[in-house]
Amino acid sequence: MQRGAGIVGNGGQPWVLRRVRLTWLSFMLFFILVFFPLIAHYYLTTIDEAGGPDKRIFGPRPGGELCEAKHVQDLCRIRESVSEELLQLEAKRQELNGEIARLNLRIEACKRSIDSAKQDLLQLKNVISQTEHSYKELMAQNQPKLSLPVRLLPDKDDPGFPPPKSAQSCRLHTCFDYARCPLTSGFPVYVYDAGSYPWGEKLDPLVKQAFASSVKSSVYVTDNPNIACLYVVLVGEIQEAPSSSPPSPSDLEKQLKALPYWRMDGHNHLLVHLSRKSLTQNFLYNVSAGRAAVAQSTFFEQQYREGFDMVVSPLVHALSEPNFLEVPPQVPVKRKYLFTFQGEKVESLRSSLLEAPPQSFEEEMEGDPPADYDDRIIGTLKAVQDSHLDQVLMEFTCKNQAKPSLPTEWALCGEREDRLEVLKVSTFALVISPGDGQLVATAGCSVRLFEALEVGAIPVVLGDHSKLPYNHLIRWSEAVIMVPKPRITELHFLLRSISDNDLLAMRRQGRFLWETYFSTSESIFNTILASVRTSIQIPAAPIREEPAQEIPHKAGKLAGTDANMADNGDLDLGPVEVEPPYASPRFLRNFTYTAADVYRTWNRAPGPFHLFPHTPLDPVLPSEAKFLGSGTGFRPIGGGSGGSGKEFQAALGGNVPREQFTVVMLTYEREEVLMNSLERLNGLPYLNKVVVVWNSPKPPSDDLLWPDIGLPIVVVRTEKNSLNNRFLPWDAVETEAILSIDDDAHLRHDEIMFGFRVWREARDRIVGFPGRFHAWDVNHQSWLYNSNYSCELSMVLTGAAFFHKYYAYLYSYVMPQAIRDMVDEYINCEDIAMNFLVSHITRKPPIKVTSRWTFRCPGCPQALSHDDSHFHERHKCINFFVKVYGYMPLLYTQFRVDSVLFKTRLPHDKTKCFKFI
Repeated sequence: MQRGAGIVGNGGQPWVLRRVRLTWLSFMLFFILVFFPLIAHYYLTTIDEAGGPDKRIFGPRPGGELCEAKHVQDLCRIRESVSEELLQLEAKRQELNGEIARLNLRIEACKRSIDSAKQDLLQLKNVISQTEHSYKELMAQNQPKLSLPVRLLPDKDDPGFPPPKSAQSCRLHTCFDYARCPLTSGFPVYVYDAGSYPWGEKLDPLVKQAFASSVKSSVYVTDNPNIACLYVVLVGEIQEAPSSSPPSPSDLEKQLKALPYWRMDGHNHLLVHLSRKSLTQNFLYNVSAGRAAVAQSTFFEQQYREGFDMVVSPLVHALSEPNFLEVPPQVPVKRKYLFTFQGEKVESLRSSLLEAPPQSFEEEMEGDPPADYDDRIIGTLKAVQDSHLDQVLMEFTCKNQAKPSLPTEWALCGEREDRLEVLKVSTFALVISPGDGQLVATAGCSVRLFEALEVGAIPVVLGDHSKLPYNHLIRWSEAVIMVPKPRITELHFLLRSISDNDLLAMRRQGRFLWETYFSTSESIFNTILASVRTSIQIPAAPIREEPAQEIPHKAGKLAGTDANMADNGDLDLGPVEVEPPYASPRFLRNFTYTAADVYRTWNRAPGPFHLFPHTPLDPVLPSEAKFLGSGTGFRPIGGGSGGSGKEFQAALGGNVPREQFTVVMLTYEREEVLMNSLERLNGLPYLNKVVVVWNSPKPPSDDLLWPDIGLPIVVVRTEKNSLNNRFLPWDAVETEAILSIDDDAHLRHDEIMFGFRVWREARDRIVGFPGRFHAWDVNHQSWLYNSNYSCELSMVLTGAAFFHKYYAYLYSYVMPQAIRDMVDEYINCEDIAMNFLVSHITRKPPIKVTSRWTFRCPGCPQALSHDDSHFHERHKCINFFVKVYGYMPLLYTQFRVDSVLFKTRLPHDKTKCFKFI
């Protein structure tokens, strides 16, 4: 009971009733979901069919009627717009498909053209290769390249050629063994150690020390005697001491023959006797030197072998260097005294000194020959002094004790400083040769000659039988007046008739001879070797080039072409260079010029006598040399072909083979300015390479990208910050033409090309753009540097100028060191120094091209030239350089070279040329 009650009570109703309800609800839900939609569909369909097609409520209606609904009008407009765009896109697609088809046809045509062009190019390459091969064959036929001859050395004790009839008849072809000195030998010289022979201990210590110092600095000296061409023995000067008397002739001959490489007769030996005093022991007079040549200051006629022995200058400055600032200037030309002479010869002083001279030498010669010409010379010169027509100084008796001298030789008076003070105020200095005609050269006369040249007094040598130092190679007529003694009565008239220009030219040449050949012990030793080397026709050793220590750098993007650079007006820059950079020819004539040509190097140097080593390029000055390629029988490549208009412009011009130039650009910590300047060189014709002289101790930035201009850019590291680095003969420069340019210079390509064309016509000159001139300040009696605009100029700044590489060697190795030191001191004036050097050598002014006066790029940082002290320093530099050179070498000019293309617009078919203003 409790169980049934519990079930009923919990449900509220019996569970059977609950089950019935659930079933009923399920049935009703099914009916609603299934049958109600069917009934509704039927009903709606029946209503639409009863009402007709125009009164349908739920059926489809026409489009226009539907779009009249306000809420769907926007959608209709969008549909119409999209439809129109789709139609347009379809039309464009069809058009593009047509264009693609046409382009495909053009691509196929271009491919066929490229293939044809490749074949044509291949054929052209074959033609070029065949032409080059033919050209090389022709050149090989006309100018065959011979290999160096094999050097065969004779045996140690075999002279190799027959002996001469006597030692006094020795000449180079009879007493010198050429087999030991081939043209390609380099002229090796072996110098005996002074301590290796007995009399070496008796040599003057100063002479021995100066000689040893000169030997160390020579490029020809070798330590290997087996390959030597020349053997040098220092035999004097013997020091003055009781225990140092010179050996007897017989002992000296034995000691010479005992030398290890004497080879029985001493061939290829040179006995050098350097004098420091006016009285020099000629202890080789009675000594048989065999086939050895003798070089000393004193010779007797029977002792001197013409063309074999050598008269050398005395060693006045043994260890000290001459002070060029103490040398008097070469101007004014006329000095206080017309001529002077100080000397004494006791043997010839007679009572006739006070008598009147004879009327003429012709009258004297009618009878017996005069006993002593010197007496007549004294009388004539005293008469000139007493006439007071000109101021002359004649002293035939020394106030102090006279210096020792040889018999019949005029002894020197006083100390060297006193004699120099007299010569400084003398226009001419008389050098009277000894009365004994057998004395052809004496140390006393050589000292007089040396002192006169040193201070700018023009030597007048009385006695045409005298042999001056290196007389077989130096043209003394350009610096010395040689007068026979019988013409003493005409001497005064002769000296007064010489013009100022001739006097200045002789004084300048004498200064050159003194500086180059006589001034120091090193120059004397080098001159002795150069004299022998030139006599046997061996070319000088190439002068060293400055090794370029390159700074690694990375190139960035390809440099573009500056619009300002590309605007060349009507000027055609010539044929575009398609060849790789090529260097100037080297060593074409160095082995033949000494025998075939007579050149004058460095300020009218005498004949083929070259003291300084030659450059690897053409060793002679462009002004007076036959340049490479001239006179070789073929038409130079790139020369002018005549014609008019484009033909003229397309040729580089000139009378030498086609060549290129190198840009040398000096820079200091201005990377952005430098990069811009390098980019402006892109596409410049005939450019070989760019050498950037990095003048800063700080290297370039690691992330610096250098422009790719299609040519090598060599960045050179320098040892110190010096403006002289601009003119170092870098070995990276392989062309004769150098364009020196500042890193902030702004020049167009047509201007650079025009300057290059002009330089090729005047290779010995500085050719550039900015001109300057010097002026004399009357108030301060000094020279001034002037940069004002003027129609006259005397300098061209090397911040934008062409010059020959030869001048880089002269500037760095030959020009006085004092000038380079001043450039380093002021960090200024290197361009002035180069202008002084070139004008001093050529005696020609520079050439200015175009009317450009400035060339700085716009917006570049200020340079050192904008400093207030810049011009004051340049004033000082000019006056200092004048002191060093002894005169003002700069020359004025009103000559300027312009192209008519800068002035006039001409058609391309008309003749185009240069005009000179």
